[in-house]
Amino acid sequence: MTIVSVFGFTLIAIGGVLLILPGPFTLPPVIAGLFILALEFTWAKSLLTKAQGSAKMIDPRKLRKRKPRAL
Repeated sequence: MTIVSVFGFTLIAIGGVLLILPGPFTLPPVIAGLFILALEFTWAKSLLTKAQGSAKMIDPRKLRKRKPRAL
């Protein structure tokens, strides 16, 4: 249980640092950390299910950047 906790919280901390620093791949370490912590803790499992529900509501077509129209 201790190894799972340390590894999960480390991934969440790395994800938190990546949120501040510029660059891609900010959320995958956080979700991976929640997935690992969900193996041992029920609070992490509930957060993971909420994150999965929110991810299902995202429409990828709306995430594309639109090119500005030329005048």
